[in-house]
Amino acid sequence: MSAPIIIIGSGFGSYQLIKTIRRTDTQQPITVFTLDEGHDYNKPDLSHVFSNQQTSTDLIRQSAQEFAAQYDITLHALTRVDSIDSQQQRVWVNDVAYPYSQLVLATGAKTFVPPMQGDASNKAMTLNSLQEFASAQQQLHEAKRIMLIGAGLIGTEIAMDLSNSGKHVVVVDPSKGVMANMLPDLVASALQTKLTEADVEFEFGQTVSALNQNESAVCATLSSGKTHHVDCVISAAGLKPNVALATQTGLEVNNGIVVNQQLQTSVKHIYALGDCAEINGKVMSYLQPILLSANALAKTLLGQPTTLSLPAMLVKVKTPQMPIQLGGSTVKDVASWQVDIDANGCSVKAFNEQKQIIGFVVTQEHMNNTFPLLRALPANL
Repeated sequence: MSAPIIIIGSGFGSYQLIKTIRRTDTQQPITVFTLDEGHDYNKPDLSHVFSNQQTSTDLIRQSAQEFAAQYDITLHALTRVDSIDSQQQRVWVNDVAYPYSQLVLATGAKTFVPPMQGDASNKAMTLNSLQEFASAQQQLHEAKRIMLIGAGLIGTEIAMDLSNSGKHVVVVDPSKGVMANMLPDLVASALQTKLTEADVEFEFGQTVSALNQNESAVCATLSSGKTHHVDCVISAAGLKPNVALATQTGLEVNNGIVVNQQLQTSVKHIYALGDCAEINGKVMSYLQPILLSANALAKTLLGQPTTLSLPAMLVKVKTPQMPIQLGGSTVKDVASWQVDIDANGCSVKAFNEQKQIIGFVVTQEHMNNTFPLLRALPANL
């Protein structure tokens, strides 16, 4: 019997890859090693668990055991892969060698937690996985005042969700405004106003320098010297791809694991997928590119080499008081803007120096403009 395809990781990319393979080939042996429990869940749901009053169990679409049975895979949950022997095509786990025909690294990413001083600096929690939410949910449920480090996409979504569930939220970010690397000032300012009205407080142009335990509260000291007393602190300060295993194996690594347009790494028979993969210099952590990557990689692994082609990507910002959708370049390389704004929202087009449309942002009642604008954008890859 031939060696299986081994996949390291059990996130969206990994499980989408398995589903796609099984639609074509029900016999190919597949083995999965994962550090977590291996349940199938929708990760974006983590951004609105508080207002929906959901527990970690509520988010599970299919248990690990059910998933493994349905898709006929061998699943090793709560298991760390110690090393990869790329020459012999095997992975080592607890002194046992497992041979592979093809290996897929779907190791994901971890939330960056900025370095901080203080006796409570290790208490900053992250919400980048079902397991992390499960560990934090009781404390977050009981908390009334929460500090969020990071005003990017995830931080902004979580801030609104926490406020909608009745929490007072303080957001700290070194940038000048919400989602500063994604939204033009006009839209960012309107979103910030909506969040402020929802009892979200902002500390822009600052970082958290220290966290110290103060009786039942955590005292957060900002770089300005200002302090906030909160019940807990969440870091949503961006993602760092998990590349340790790839680096140890000698694969080419930059911000993520460098792959070509067939998702192959610098070593034969090893591929990377999802939050850990870097394609054309970019790590794309959104569901749409990961879905398309998984679909292309499934064909390649089954003997039909397939080049990944990515159209312009749509990003949906889950902020119910002000829904936003955007695509293309909306900050970088923008030379001019065209704005259509009224009491029901806005449509903003971004143009480069050659007067070509390169991006757009639409909000609220302007959502019907989304797909015509998306079709007007150049392809991503």
